[in-house]
Amino acid sequence: MTGLQLTDLRADCSRCTGLCCVVPAFGKSDDFAIDKPARTPCPNLGGDSRCGIHAELRPRGFAGCTVYDCFGAGQRVTQVTFGGTTWRDDPSSARRVFDVFPVVRQLHELLWYLTAALALEPARELHADLAAVRATVEALAGGTPDELLALDVGPHWGRANALLLRASELVRGRGRNRRGADLVGKDLRGARMRASTLRGAYLIGADLRGADLRLVDFIGADLRGADLAGADLTGAFFLTQAQVDAARGDGTTLLPDGLRRPAHWA
Repeated sequence: MTGLQLTDLRADCSRCTGLCCVVPAFGKSDDFAIDKPARTPCPNLGGDSRCGIHAELRPRGFAGCTVYDCFGAGQRVTQVTFGGTTWRDDPSSARRVFDVFPVVRQLHELLWYLTAALALEPARELHADLAAVRATVEALAGGTPDELLALDVGPHWGRANALLLRASELVRGRGRNRRGADLVGKDLRGARMRASTLRGAYLIGADLRGADLRLVDFIGADLRGADLAGADLTGAFFLTQAQVDAARGDGTTLLPDGLRRPAHWA
């Protein structure tokens, strides 16, 4: 993956075997219409490894599926780690495939953040260090199943996170620190939050209509059901497509480059 781009870290379901529909467990809730145990295929997963209700996930009660992102781990595990051998073709390999997938997903998520940080011009002084850490993580993601299963991802996240924090500070300057803030359901209409850090903040159901969210660090923020109608997220960073998909918005919401307006916003 030399010259890695964020587009290289997008899920390609055509090259996967529905691992996100098999490996995770989910419980009946507002996000999922049914209970599904871990490592059990969702009943909506077809024999072709495609979702049978993909076009109707939200109205059928599976909004949670629409905001899941494997960051391209599914196709790597299927096509690279196991060389195209799938859990369907070789059921004896299923356990190892299912064990490896979460590890590679963690590594790919980390690759996504490191790659996003390398695009931040104000953090140029950190680019060499960021690139070095990313190269290490890339190499780990390309390991054998045994190497991946023996890997402790935590220390690599720790080293990367220190750089990501510094990159955030260089971009935001003296912006307000609201890291981990509990803003669930809060009325934040028109709030001036430019250059703040909302790392790990809980914004579930928050009313952010018309808010100034430019240059905000959104890493790990929970935006489920947050109303971003008319909000300005220009230059916001460490914001994933899954986070945007989990929120609500409209035609006046301004998104950072590279993120698409979800269909359900219409």
